[in-house]
Amino acid sequence: MSAPTLLDTALKLAADGLPPLPLRAGKVPFGNCPDCTGNACGGRPNMKTPGPCACPGVCHAWAAATIDPHVLTSPAWATAWRRAAAVAYHPGGAGVTVVDLDDAEAVTWARTTLPPTLTVPTTRGEHWIYRGVMRSVNAVRPGVDLKSLMAYARWLGPGTGVMAPLPDSVRALAVKEPSPARRAPQSLTAPLKGHGGECRHRTPAYLERGIAMAEQRISEARSAVHATVYRTFLAVLSTHGRCGCLSDTHVNRLFTAAQAKGETPRHCTDAWTNALTTLGL
Repeated sequence: MSAPTLLDTALKLAADGLPPLPLRAGKVPFGNCPDCTGNACGGRPNMKTPGPCACPGVCHAWAAATIDPHVLTSPAWATAWRRAAAVAYHPGGAGVTVVDLDDAEAVTWARTTLPPTLTVPTTRGEHWIYRGVMRSVNAVRPGVDLKSLMAYARWLGPGTGVMAPLPDSVRALAVKEPSPARRAPQSLTAPLKGHGGECRHRTPAYLERGIAMAEQRISEARSAVHATVYRTFLAVLSTHGRCGCLSDTHVNRLFTAAQAKGETPRHCTDAWTNALTTLGL
């Protein structure tokens, strides 16, 4: 699709109450502006309402989503639309929850477990969309992510069926039973390989500070631990994942911090894998 067509789609979504945002190649949002790189601004993604964020351009991923046509068509967004590969939207800002079913097995599970609702086909599975909001959680079961507050989903068309109210069976997927005991750290089965990117880490202190900040962010989480772990992994990989600087030792430190908050080794591995996939690593 050409950029004007994507913008037209975004404007139609905004008129229908779905806050859109552009995605670049790889189904990922545009990077933060220079003033917000590395969350230097204090972390606008912690907002619990749809955007736009305070930045004039497309910044802070889902928080940039807006229904304001003046923002969507502003000169500050023009470059993003020219480079965009797809349109996404903030489900929570639209008052809905997307059950993202990533493969055929997940779709079969949903058809036998969840009440029917508006369904949108995806490349590998389906989006089941319910009326109502909740916290977003990845990997609630194999091939199933929940996207609502503080998340984004690709716009793939209007779908078929009638949107049903968000059922308790979906809300229950986000409720994690407390871990009976602290788990041993989970190691990666293979080291993270570099992807030929230029190394930005001129001193070891740069990487060490990033890992320490990530550990602290996870350790200080008081709620939405699943989402915090995933977002932290995503942030670490977006900064350090392409140059080969990350070692198993660094990753194990993050896994240990997550497991200290009650996360299981499996969830850590799933969250890491999902972050790698999101970033195309």
